[in-house]
Amino acid sequence: MTAVLEIRGLSKSFGQRKALQGIDLSAGPGEILAFLGPNGAGKTTLLKVVSTLLTPTSGSVSVDGFDVVEAPEEARRRIGCVFHDFMLYDDLTVEENLTFFGRLYGARPSVPKLDALLERVGLLHRKVDRIATLSRGMKQRVALARAMLNSPRLLLFDEPFTGLDEAAAETLKSFLRGFAGSSGSVLLTSHDPRLAHSLASRLFILSQGKVAKEVPSERVPVESFVHDFREVVGGLP
Repeated sequence: MTAVLEIRGLSKSFGQRKALQGIDLSAGPGEILAFLGPNGAGKTTLLKVVSTLLTPTSGSVSVDGFDVVEAPEEARRRIGCVFHDFMLYDDLTVEENLTFFGRLYGARPSVPKLDALLERVGLLHRKVDRIATLSRGMKQRVALARAMLNSPRLLLFDEPFTGLDEAAAETLKSFLRGFAGSSGSVLLTSHDPRLAHSLASRLFILSQGKVAKEVPSERVPVESFVHDFREVVGGLP
């Protein structure tokens, strides 16, 4: 079975600064991979390279067999992204945002598909409300619905649990597990080792652009992973 994501020898530099150095990993269908580390470790840069927003300095990245440099449009068709800036239009309704972005992506979603996506993220009852009236957690769910418009194989999330209350966090966890359970793959970044351990199948601690430690979550107790995380990041909570 073809891996959803393949990364080989990936490096990314900004001038003299090496943001990523020699990253090697793959993600198969059904996997959730979490990347942790201090600010500047390379987490967001990694997601941006995979999403085609940044070009690798060296190495390769492919999504569903399509190289992100040689075939970026094919790779993007298989990726859904949710970053810190949800990039939604406050003056448009939920439905209008999804319709606009669907057309922008070439998906042209039907009303039944939009309703199904909003039902899936628990926002069908808010579809005619303007984005400006929604909470941060609800905006994130709209962004998640937008990320699903093109039926992606790979979901990318940058700090998805920031600012969410406990109920919203559990809803998002359930969604991500369901997506992985339907043969998708998820890459997410986090500063919370316990939360990441509870969700991800594999955990990667990044430090200075390198993978300092890779851990299969089911084989390592959470407290051991928290200890390893604090050791790498210098005692941060």
